[in-house]
Amino acid sequence: MSGTTTAAARCRRETGAGANRWVVLVVLCVSLLLVALDATVLHVAVPAVTEDLRPGAMELLWIVDVYPLVCASLLILFGTLGDRIGRRRVLLLGYALFGVASGIAALADNAQVLIGARALLGVGGAMIMPATLSILRQVFPDRRERALAIGIWSAVAAVGAAIGPLLGGFLLEHFWWGSVFLVNIPLMIVSLPIGRLLLPESRGDRDGPWDVVGALMAAAGLFGLVLGVKRLGGGEAPLSPFTLAPLLVGGLMMAAFVRRQRRRKHPLVDLRMFSRPAFSTSVGCIVLAMLALVGLELIAAQYLQLVLGLSPLETGLRLLPLTVAAMAAGLAGAKLLRRFGPRTMVCLGFCLTAASVITLTAMGTEDNTGLLLFGFVLLGFGLETTLFGAYESMLSEAPPAQSGGAAAIGETSYQLGAGIGIALLGSVMNAAYAPGLSSVPGVPSADSKAAGHSLGEAYEVAARLGGPAGGALRQAARTSFVHGLHVTLLVSAALLLLGAVMALRLPRVMDCGPATAAAAPDAGPGTDSAPAPGTDPAPGSADIPAPRDVAETRVSA
Repeated sequence: MSGTTTAAARCRRETGAGANRWVVLVVLCVSLLLVALDATVLHVAVPAVTEDLRPGAMELLWIVDVYPLVCASLLILFGTLGDRIGRRRVLLLGYALFGVASGIAALADNAQVLIGARALLGVGGAMIMPATLSILRQVFPDRRERALAIGIWSAVAAVGAAIGPLLGGFLLEHFWWGSVFLVNIPLMIVSLPIGRLLLPESRGDRDGPWDVVGALMAAAGLFGLVLGVKRLGGGEAPLSPFTLAPLLVGGLMMAAFVRRQRRRKHPLVDLRMFSRPAFSTSVGCIVLAMLALVGLELIAAQYLQLVLGLSPLETGLRLLPLTVAAMAAGLAGAKLLRRFGPRTMVCLGFCLTAASVITLTAMGTEDNTGLLLFGFVLLGFGLETTLFGAYESMLSEAPPAQSGGAAAIGETSYQLGAGIGIALLGSVMNAAYAPGLSSVPGVPSADSKAAGHSLGEAYEVAARLGGPAGGALRQAARTSFVHGLHVTLLVSAALLLLGAVMALRLPRVMDCGPATAAAAPDAGPGTDSAPAPGTDPAPGSADIPAPRDVAETRVSA
């Protein structure tokens, strides 16, 4: 072994002791920031891409959707592969692929190349996302420190999603649309050597072969489900063959995947994790929280721009308090969790979010800056509190050997919740909005039907009609949209209160465990730690290792 390799290995063995594990957290947060940025940075560049590459309607849809679609489909595959061959190895491969795909996307000269590059970005993102969370699980064996680390991690995710459109807008003002992808390359060039030097390698239990067939079944099933949900969210008919077929095939594949995992001696994902109330409840809370958030953000952006007439930049600034409040909740999450425990914290987060949503039902056709500021701050703080408590409980309940698979399940739940939220709340919004335009005086029935598709289309029809009829249609559309927004907010509040009830199954207190707490001062990611002598497993956990039993995870330099 060369001197350089030996030095790198020694550095990785020492990382995790003392302050160095916080350096590891910085590296992991940079990884997450890039993936979160890339999920939203393209949104503002779509008009420029359309003007330059002239994609068809279906090609444009795939340019936008293929990244989250591929990423969500492959999370379980790469999360469990990292448990098998090494989480650091998968993360570094994801870095490399993300950088290469970014270069291809930036230089794409036609829509097909850009779609392929965005798909490769999705593959790289699926390699990076679960690896960051599972390595964080290993680097911070003490639950108290891990809670703080997860809070910082989640705050970075909120920042990345928020600044993506702002960064994209800045780059488009000074450069061409490909620059929104080029920003990834220098960061990846720096992250690769730093990650190789500092990040520890860790693996789960490698007994038995890796279930390749199961991994492909999970990828195909999730691809079908996410595609079908996205088509529903885009307003496609539920019984359309192009919507129904992916949903049916995806559902059948996932059912077959679950059946296969239950029968295998060495499953890809140990489904017994779901028998733990804290784990299954945390996953359900993540789905419900994202279901409520993403649809609301989409509708809120339309309200700010189309009803209040704000510019895209003004809309982004109005939504910024939501992100700032989410960052604050992430940074305060560890203290809140220690003070209140998972059950109270997640319930409180859901209730705060529901209160913010109900407050926002006071929005009307006129601007109310104070109300929006208060509602968005409460929404951001409450929702991030919910997600933080749910993610921390889920990760702490999973056995360390399955941390990659657990992280992948959490991220998949996040993506599915977001997709279902857009579909469900979008459908509620349309159902409440359209009837208000059915009988506008002076407007033909065909035009009324067209205006009922969306507020933007109603404005186009009103401009074409002109005169008193056009003005009446425009006013009726704004009023109907606000009514639909109120109905949607009430449905969201009901879902959030359902989440608060669900969270009652979470543990009352944050159980750090004597073994984890004892290991915290000295144990780093390069060492194994065993449970304290005389520590009994949790009741009912004879079939699956307790979350604090980290002896089963082999961590190597």
